[in-house]
Amino acid sequence: YNLGVAYANGQGVHQDLVQAEQWYRKAAEQGFAEAQYNLGVMYAKGEGVRQNYKIANEWFGKACNNGLQQGCDVYRVFN
Repeated sequence: YNLGVAYANGQGVHQDLVQAEQWYRKAAEQGFAEAQYNLGVMYAKGEGVRQNYKIANEWFGKACNNGLQQGCDVYRVFN
């Protein structure tokens, strides 16, 4: 997850949204809510991935289910 943040923000490495997505996905698939939320944001904005609101909302829902209030708040907006 931390590598995803580093690549997304260019902290200590060159900013690379494709790499950020890959690191977020690895953490998200293991149930890490913050990574799930960040993947949702990437899909919602089309950053490093093709914009897709349906996939974004799926990740926000997973983040919500894993206890991240931000995920719940955004999930409600999409529904």
